[in-house]
Amino acid sequence: MSNVTLEVNSVRKTIRKREIIKDINFTVRKGEVFGFLGPNGAGKTTTIRMLVGLIKPTAGSIRICGYDVKKDYKKAMQHLGCIVENPELYPFLSGWNNLLHFARMLPNVGEERMMEVVKLVGLEQRIHDTVKTYSLGMRQRLGIAQAMLNRPKLLILDEPTNGLDPAGIREMRQFIRMLAEEEGMSVLVSSHLLSEIQLLCDRVAIITKGEIVKVGTVSDLLSVQERMSWRVEPIELGKEVLRSLTEVMETEDGYVLTSFDEEETPKWNKALVKHGVKILEMNRRLPTLEDLFLELTDGGGAGIE
Repeated sequence: MSNVTLEVNSVRKTIRKREIIKDINFTVRKGEVFGFLGPNGAGKTTTIRMLVGLIKPTAGSIRICGYDVKKDYKKAMQHLGCIVENPELYPFLSGWNNLLHFARMLPNVGEERMMEVVKLVGLEQRIHDTVKTYSLGMRQRLGIAQAMLNRPKLLILDEPTNGLDPAGIREMRQFIRMLAEEEGMSVLVSSHLLSEIQLLCDRVAIITKGEIVKVGTVSDLLSVQERMSWRVEPIELGKEVLRSLTEVMETEDGYVLTSFDEEETPKWNKALVKHGVKILEMNRRLPTLEDLFLELTDGGGAGIE
């Protein structure tokens, strides 16, 4: 387990007799970007608050680099950097003085380490400007620099691309990947942005209504969701024929979606032709994380706060 940075075992959280988080389990490994994905209100932020020690779980355990957050809080926190929701910065101070303020709270963090993190986040040219002149993306990067001052093994980022424009989102994605690949850091990213999680993460946990419903690599999660898209006339007869041969999942914008089977698809094609159905178009449809997300979360609706 030496390559495991974060272990979450059978964690539950009950507030006012209501079970908010329901027996969740997952691990984050060294040097990976782990996506924590769910609709708004699914329990992501509640879970993150427990991971960073802001609230205590009702049951279960959380370990960071082998240290139990409840029993060895200080040792666990020494290996953690985090931004929960938004980075808290002093807008009237320069970026450098913000870092200096936080560095003074940490042991063995001097100006050399401050300069290291400034270079890592690419703020060398603006670090002595006041934070109120920073763009949202620059504030996010300064917040990450502050979270990295103590050389954490695990970095937790709660919705790090909130409010960023497309260029800022791409830049943040590249930066997070660099931290994992070049610095060997474990990064847990909480988000509801499906496309970003699909592009960014090595593995993903999907949470809804306080329960984790799926954990795995993005490719593994999507491999079982492959579909076939058919545009046929008449569509109702086409659906009837296909339904007699395989599962018809839905009809979308005039297309009939079925499961995909490389060996069986030619037989389905022949059956449609035999029954007088015109095949106008047929495509192997690669799934997206959005497809899986909507399927597992009952349409992605909000769960709990």
